Amino acid sequence: MLDKNFDPKTAEPRLYAQWESSGAFVPTNDPAAEPFSIVIPPPNVTGSLHIGHALNNTLQDVLIRFERMRGKAALWLPGTDHAGIATQMVVERQLAAAGNMTRRHMGREAFIAKVWEWKAESGGAITNQLRRLGASCDWSRERFTLDEGLSAAVRKVFVTLYKQKLLYRDKRLVNWDPALQTAISDLEVEQKEVDGHFWHFAYPLEDGSGEIVVATTRPETMLGDTAIAVNPKDKRYQHLIGKAVRLPIVNRPIPIIADDYADPEKGSGAVKITPAHDFNDFMVGKRNNLPMINIFDAFAKINENGPREYQGLDRFAARKKVVETFEELGLLREIEKTKHAVPHGDRSGVVIEPYLTDQWYVDAKTLALPAVKAVEEGRTVLEPKTWQKTYYEWMRNIEPWCISRQLWWGHRIPAWYGPDGKIFVEETEAEVRAVAREHYGRDEDLKQDEDVLDTWFSSGLWPFSTLGWPEKPPTWHDFIQPIPWLQALTSSFTGSPG
Repeated sequence: MLDKNFDPKTAEPRLYAQWESSGAFVPTNDPAAEPFSIVIPPPNVTGSLHIGHALNNTLQDVLIRFERMRGKAALWLPGTDHAGIATQMVVERQLAAAGNMTRRHMGREAFIAKVWEWKAESGGAITNQLRRLGASCDWSRERFTLDEGLSAAVRKVFVTLYKQKLLYRDKRLVNWDPALQTAISDLEVEQKEVDGHFWHFAYPLEDGSGEIVVATTRPETMLGDTAIAVNPKDKRYQHLIGKAVRLPIVNRPIPIIADDYADPEKGSGAVKITPAHDFNDFMVGKRNNLPMINIFDAFAKINENGPREYQGLDRFAARKKVVETFEELGLLREIEKTKHAVPHGDRSGVVIEPYLTDQWYVDAKTLALPAVKAVEEGRTVLEPKTWQKTYYEWMRNIEPWCISRQLWWGHRIPAWYGPDGKIFVEETEAEVRAVAREHYGRDEDLKQDEDVLDTWFSSGLWPFSTLGWPEKPPTWHDFIQPIPWLQALTSSFTGSPG
């Protein structure tokens, strides 16, 4: 006898279990069936799904059910993303709330074990939510970005790109989060408009013939100045190009250089150059072979490169002290109120520092060339076509991609360092040790890089690492269409043109 009222909380789980156990969501094994696949955009294991996930997954479910009803070998492959920085933050906050414990107190191995416990809890909640939505995923193929198969794909790509010289280690400026103690991407930086000041400082000329005035919103960075830049067409300063000023407080001479970066219409037309603490200044420093003096430690406190009386000061305490000292020296010319954008970490909420560190980078500019060419030749078409200009702007002005993160949760970078600093990059530690033994002629102590990879390095491989690559190349029977970018990527790993 039917119940008077329909109870979805009872009926839906029972019906879904029947569908799943019957194999209704598994692609047909009919070799004549045309394949159709959707690889689920993997949700982060940082909690549970929200209304946006519900909408997105409903649309995917509509598509996969439609193609399944048309007789196609329809696969909807589910899975979750380890979401390095986001997941690590969740667990670190839990530890802090439970008793002021930090990951560094616990140690790497114990902390990672704790994150795996959270992954089981959060990942389980997410898959249960998808089932409750009625999502017709093939759960026999569920994947996670830290699965061994997917991790093998990550190592394969890292090693291949490194040996093709498309991935390298370099000292460059990054967005540094002093609270999270890691580099973060541009997408994780939030620009906030704040009330601030322009402090106008006078730098005395080295020969005692006068001074040159610069304005800055960040007085503390002047401790790392290595030049003053003026525009080569600015007649006011042409007679000073090549001369030097005596950097106040630090008391070292720095040159006055000509560079187009200096805007004659902005401020005094002269700008202080701090290559280690400003992205624009970094490029000026590169062009003019300027020293790059990092004055901050990882916590944004003045390090050993600053004057003794500043060492250990927080950046904002150092700012106050610099302004006071300039005023005492009679070199503070003006304080101008302003509103300006200041970068903040979207997770930590603290002010982000441009910070000079050694990181791992992908040569995105070279990798972007085939993608640009595909649009230029009409092999890839953007709709609406008005987006083509934006696409070219993105791809032709792309910067090296910083892929290393100073975290513990994620794919650890497969690079080892010898006692002399030589880098060995292979897919397994056994291969690394064999190569190092051949290089040194004996066994040496090797240390693996402490950093992990940016989550997107692995997530970007998701469409084919979930289907068996690199252990086996994707085929029609893996229910994936042979698309050009995948063929090109696969062929680049085998050395064939593509």
